[in-house]
Amino acid sequence: MPTPPPTAHRAVATVRLLAGSPSAVAALAWLVVLALVAAVVPLFVTEAANHQDLTLRFAEPFTVENGFAFVLGADSLGRPMLLQLVVGARTSLLVAALTVAASALLGSAIGVVSGYFGGWADNVLMRIADILHTVPSLLLALAVLYVLEPSITNLVLVLAITRLPVYLRTARAQTLELRERVFVESARSLGSTHRRIMAVDIAPLVTPTVRTLAMLEVANVILAAASLSFLGIGLQRPDVDWGMMVADGRSYLASAWWVTVLPGVAVLATALAASILSNWLRAVEDPAQRAEFLTRSGSAA
Repeated sequence: MPTPPPTAHRAVATVRLLAGSPSAVAALAWLVVLALVAAVVPLFVTEAANHQDLTLRFAEPFTVENGFAFVLGADSLGRPMLLQLVVGARTSLLVAALTVAASALLGSAIGVVSGYFGGWADNVLMRIADILHTVPSLLLALAVLYVLEPSITNLVLVLAITRLPVYLRTARAQTLELRERVFVESARSLGSTHRRIMAVDIAPLVTPTVRTLAMLEVANVILAAASLSFLGIGLQRPDVDWGMMVADGRSYLASAWWVTVLPGVAVLATALAASILSNWLRAVEDPAQRAEFLTRSGSAA
């Protein structure tokens, strides 16, 4: 029988490592199920989620006497909390995914180019990154969104800009070290172009670190977007996200705790799951820790 390629061995070993970490499995399961629900269910329930019925205002949770849609109770306008959470999940995850993707792709690309070439362009980019890093990201987002019209596009744009320095610095630092390696010098001597060296030789080695960082940033972006919506500067209805739901229910916390607590728990659970999974990815990507995990599990990469 043909021998499986090294990538297949590595994939199998990674799956075994994942199976040996209950917390990582639970985090991955939560994120996958949440993403599937957020992608599919809102297509059918958005109208029902926004339907107002004042006769069901602050309906008690954990009962199905008003229908399964109201199993988690209702808010101040009689809207079902379960459906509101599902629609809010779509918005929250969409903002987080677009923000992380945009900032990771652009930031890492700029970091690789900046670290590879160096010179005055590198100095200018690093000074801009220093400025963005010095100003608190939430404060910068508040200032910009106060001027711009609140929308998903503007929210993603602002959050992506504030997260750029994280990826830029990480990719640049790795590129500065990689560009001095023998294989890069060999590629230059063989006539490879700068673009090919950056795309083929350097970028694949930077990608694992960026991928791990991106998963960690998912948690930060979800919390940042929820914070902006909570402060009233983020999204506005008819768009809804978990932060807005927390803000809507804060005045009724004593009498209708579920209106605030349930979306708050959703934010916490999702941010925690992303953080746990990112920590696991970071450990697996580290050669020393990966070898230790593989030794414990009795598998070979």
